Amino acid sequence: MDDRLYFRQLLSGRDFAASDMIARQMVNFSYLIGDRQTGEAVVVDPAYDVGGLFDVLEADGMTLVGVLGTHYHADHIGGNMMGYQIQGVSDLLERADVPIHLQEPEVEFVTKTTGLTRDVLSGHRSGDTVTVGGIEIELIHTPGHTPGSQCFLVRDCLVSGDTLFLDGCGRTDLPGGDPEELYRSLTDRLAKVPDSATLYPGHLYSADPSQSMGQTRALNVVYRPRSLEQWMMMFGFG
Repeated sequence: MDDRLYFRQLLSGRDFAASDMIARQMVNFSYLIGDRQTGEAVVVDPAYDVGGLFDVLEADGMTLVGVLGTHYHADHIGGNMMGYQIQGVSDLLERADVPIHLQEPEVEFVTKTTGLTRDVLSGHRSGDTVTVGGIEIELIHTPGHTPGSQCFLVRDCLVSGDTLFLDGCGRTDLPGGDPEELYRSLTDRLAKVPDSATLYPGHLYSADPSQSMGQTRALNVVYRPRSLEQWMMMFGFG
């Protein structure tokens, strides 16, 4: 990473929300991405402890100017999850009036999860960019886990949410899941991401918190199928 890029990977239940037992169990990552020169930053998937994330930004001398949501699930953006109310974007907007950047197909789902209205959510298309200071972040629509799941490519970093983990990928048996779309996201829509890029997932589901896309493509079982038919058979979708 260059000196200008501000990039922090924060593990819920450890780096923030340390006393939240649900956060410790779910092991979600939030990310802070910004421009060190201008002091501006966005947060990816703020859940569990909004105040704790603001504390990190303040300690680093950064100001929040936006939110990037990978998808609508409450463990990523807040809302009701199995009867528990998770802090998230609704709480964040009470502290900072900033845009919430989503893929357009995800906007309706986010309104239902968070209670927010459409007018406070910014819907995007794949390939759109969000600029933070002088740092450009590309939004890549990667449906499959949810209809509007998205990944973020900044410099040589891919923040993948629940689309892709170091080991495995997101579930497709939840509302809006689609195994065929997820296969196309992994093999086609993310094909533009070079092997040299570093993968930063939405959960700590492996021993390491990140690894290269080259390692992921070589070792992750989701890249073994060579066709959609093989994918559907391997994972029991046929």
